[in-house]
Amino acid sequence: MAEPVTIMSALQQEIQSVLDELVDRGAEAGLQVAVYHHGALVADAVAGVADARTGRRVTSQTLFFSFSTGKAMTSMIAHLLVGRGVIGYDTPLVDVWPEFGAHGKEKATLRHVLTHSVGVPAMPRCIGPADLCDWPRVCSAIAGAEPQWRPGTETGYHSFTYGFVVGEVARRATGKTMRQLLREWITVPLGIDGELYFGVPSTELPRLARLEDAAPPPVTAPDGAILAPWEMQPSAALGNSPQILSADIPSVGTFTARGIAAMNAAALNGQLINTPQLEGLTTVAFEGTDRVFGNHVRLGLGCPLGRLGAPPTEPSTAFGWVGGGGSYVYADPAGSVSFAMTKTRLTPHFDTAQRLADVTAAGTVEDRHRDGLPGG
Repeated sequence: MAEPVTIMSALQQEIQSVLDELVDRGAEAGLQVAVYHHGALVADAVAGVADARTGRRVTSQTLFFSFSTGKAMTSMIAHLLVGRGVIGYDTPLVDVWPEFGAHGKEKATLRHVLTHSVGVPAMPRCIGPADLCDWPRVCSAIAGAEPQWRPGTETGYHSFTYGFVVGEVARRATGKTMRQLLREWITVPLGIDGELYFGVPSTELPRLARLEDAAPPPVTAPDGAILAPWEMQPSAALGNSPQILSADIPSVGTFTARGIAAMNAAALNGQLINTPQLEGLTTVAFEGTDRVFGNHVRLGLGCPLGRLGAPPTEPSTAFGWVGGGGSYVYADPAGSVSFAMTKTRLTPHFDTAQRLADVTAAGTVEDRHRDGLPGG
């Protein structure tokens, strides 16, 4: 695991000021932010407490369970499967996972999975939160599920099913679990072992931040809702569960902001994926109305496109994931920026993420102007 660093950049100071202000006025309890710019760590800021019960402070090494932002790691492994020749984007999943072809899913491909168009957005109703730790049970249920639409024809957010489908394809094709592939293909080669996890080792659990709910109104599934309430609404109880934290559940993830920002920075500079694959991440692979939430979406291969809260005039080469409760990671090859923010308080909005992403975008553009670099 990387040693602590001291950063004195203007962006570091501005981000630190925002974090301190948010904690001081009680809007947030504990946060981490990391930013890479042109492959260099230019901001590594923390504020507040990691555990309100003990007063333990957040550090750059504190691990955070961060819900769907973990899909950034899952998507990267999917691209590495293709880059290493294990499977193709348009390979039928049944070539490696024959059972998945049940009920008309036989033409589903990895491309459909990466664009949330494979047609199984919700866990089968026989699966609840406690079952997420039972990999064979979950994968068997998903394989046997009837799709909501013909694969590739529509899109809808695959909240928890996404990671299990990618993960089972990876396991069938390589013989290895997602936690193994994450370590062997990403964290060890990049020198960030101990900073990204699908399933946290018991020895590392004391490093975790403790999540807290911001007391949003209870979520009840409306008539006709595709996702169950537990799939729609993150909860501190789920994110603090030792069983969940220790399980390989690659639709969510545990990491430091610095670790996941480093992974995306490595993708931008060619260490992890090649140029055509980066173009696949940054160009529209599916655009339409999300069947789950009803909003218009633009998806690259593996991530939504566009920076959170960006004005319409801003180039949309950015890709990333928000996580239930307010975490956020994104990367943008246009500015060579990789950003990550994790936090303890689960809010029903992304106000903090958007504010810090705006600060980062403005600060890195100023750096480019000051340094005389193009594209700012």
